[in-house]
Amino acid sequence: MCYDGFIDEILMPLRPHQTTALQAMTDYSKGQIIVPTGGGKTMCMIEDAKRVSGTIVVVAPRILLAEQLSSEFLEVLDNVSVMHVHSGETHHYSSTKPTDICMWHRYTRGDKIIFTTYHSLHRIQESYIHVDTIYFDEAHNSVQKNFLPATEHFSYNADRCYFFTATPKHSRTIKRIGMNNPQVYGNVICQVPAPKLVDDGFILPPKVKLKQFDIIEDRQQIPERDSEHLIATIDDNNINKSLICARSTKQIVRLFSDSPFATDLWDRGYSWMYITAKTGAVIDGRKVDRETFFNTLNEWGKTDKKFVVVHHSILSEGINVKGLEAVLFMRNMDYITISQSIGRVIRLGCTKKKFGLVCIPVYDKVGISTSRRVQAVVDTVFQRGEPAISYMNS
Repeated sequence: MCYDGFIDEILMPLRPHQTTALQAMTDYSKGQIIVPTGGGKTMCMIEDAKRVSGTIVVVAPRILLAEQLSSEFLEVLDNVSVMHVHSGETHHYSSTKPTDICMWHRYTRGDKIIFTTYHSLHRIQESYIHVDTIYFDEAHNSVQKNFLPATEHFSYNADRCYFFTATPKHSRTIKRIGMNNPQVYGNVICQVPAPKLVDDGFILPPKVKLKQFDIIEDRQQIPERDSEHLIATIDDNNINKSLICARSTKQIVRLFSDSPFATDLWDRGYSWMYITAKTGAVIDGRKVDRETFFNTLNEWGKTDKKFVVVHHSILSEGINVKGLEAVLFMRNMDYITISQSIGRVIRLGCTKKKFGLVCIPVYDKVGISTSRRVQAVVDTVFQRGEPAISYMNS
């Protein structure tokens, strides 16, 4: 599952900020690399991996992203043995048993690379293998209590350790370890401001638009109302390819089963798809496997196909989708998820796009609070050039 947009990227010379990041990785054996979403942090990892030897571990927040990273790394790397350590299906050798990991590492010659998730990283720790270089992708996930012990282990024991994110997560108390703990996470060795990437033409600026409706006081999620407001927002902004962030799986299911949303989309020439952990993947009313879902999504993104993709959280982080024009928020989110979601639509997808559209239908208290938080993220990241830092609860 490697995307044409990424293949185009690996054929291009490194961008100046990527060269800066690679130099920082030469100068420091541990540290944080803060790059806005769409800034090409995966290429920084791959270019670094090309010049080192031994055992490399790549950590991702989800199985889906681990598989995507594997495809992207292997477009460039050769003569390297590959293992996956997670519970998902893969074409490569895979196991979550520490003894299997240990035996594979012991009897596999040459350079090795292991793709894993934060959920399964402790399995590699329990195998007692030596890791030369480890890359933590979407590293803000590593601060979770159940992920932190393995993160600390490799921070202290791997020869080289790098934490990549656009959205650092900090702690305000000594009781919790956040990415502002230099013993575990090192210092920030490279930070790329989003306005610089916009000015250099590497990402698009976001444009926030509110669609104001009459405020409804009741808290009930009414599918017909949601459908009406989404369709009006899509029509008013002439959006052909949109990502909708829903409040819950229940809201998504009811949107398609208890409202005219699907019919109204069909009447306008749109296809539709949604994916959640509970329902799986659905395209135009038909259940499909995840590989079919993402292959279809990326094929549609490269053509003139009009479509809407709805999700609760799966598509917010890390997944590269070509051609998305707008993100519509139907729920409030933390700074990290908002920033990551905006990142889906600011990538360079086609010559027609001048900005990534961020739309918020405002018709209840949730819409009001969402609009304020989204604008705060945009001001922080794209006006002041600072990362969207979030803070853990004590």
